[in-house]
Amino acid sequence: MNTFFLCISLGLCFLMFVSFYRCLMGPTILDRLIGVNAIGSKTVVLLLLIGFLYERVDMFVDIALAYGFLNFVAVIAASRYFHKRKGLYEGSFKGETKEVS
Repeated sequence: MNTFFLCISLGLCFLMFVSFYRCLMGPTILDRLIGVNAIGSKTVVLLLLIGFLYERVDMFVDIALAYGFLNFVAVIAASRYFHKRKGLYEGSFKGETKEVS
């Protein structure tokens, strides 16, 4: 069973690198925020898998919940900041706004 959790963890790390690429090369701020949020969500799952590997799930659940809450608050705060600055969308400079559907 440990081999299964280890293989899943390695696959999740690969997916985190794909999201990290989106954070670095995203064309808009919104793409970068979504990439950061995806990395945070995958980190929560990775923490739980580490808890299963070390057979200390109770401790790692607390850490994963705290990290997930901090990730959620940070992404919401950043998105509100960029929304107030009108910098979330590509064409949103000089007073122009773009509608999102």
